Order: sequence, then structure tokens, then C-alpha cells
Amino acid sequence: MKGHMNTRIGEIVIDNEVIAKYAGASAVECFGVVGMASVNMKDGIAKLLKRDYLSHGVNVTIENNKITIDLHIIVSYGVSISAVADNLISNVKYNVEEFSGLEVKKINVFVEGVRVID
Repeated sequence: MKGHMNTRIGEIVIDNEVIAKYAGASAVECFGVVGMASVNMKDGIAKLLKRDYLSHGVNVTIENNKITIDLHIIVSYGVSISAVADNLISNVKYNVEEFSGLEVKKINVFVEGVRVID
């Protein structure tokens, strides 16, 4: 399912991958987030993704023009996970809604790992 908007001069369709990249870029800008994570289901190891692969740590579903986002992140050692998650949810929700014009119904945060930052 994709996001649809009808305007007076036509229809706008937003692909899930576009929203996933935008959400991933917004997420890594948040304090305490080291990066997005890709989890290997075979061995359960979380891998820190490079900036080119931000959407791989994000899953976006759209139903009735309402967005649900799953974010798989790696956090910095020593931060409050609840504070990071609250900030992350607030920033990603605001940025994605402003960018897409669609409502973000839910954001799920999965902390897949912790990294010590020099």
C-alpha cells in the first residue's frame, strides 16, 4: 500500500521506500542514536548500517493514508533509552508528517544494540 493524496490538479502517490529513507535520516539525527540496525535473523546479530542504507533499518506500512513505522536502532552507551526513544518518536513523527502530508499513526522503536562512542 502506498500513500495517496488527491489535489485539485491531480494525484500524489508516495512510495513506502521514500518514507522509510526520510524516517531513517530523521532518526540518525537524534541524540543518542548511533545508527540504524539490520538484524540477521539467522544468527540474531545486529549490524550497524552505513548512511547509504538507512531505510534497511526501517519498515513502513501505510493503511488508509496512516503510517506505521518500525525503527531498528543502535544507541550510544550511557544514554537513557526511554529518553532517546521519546525524542526519536517525536522527531520522526514531526518530520515524516511535514514531509509527506500524511498522519503517522504509530512508531515502534526496536533497540537492537549499544555502541561505545569515542
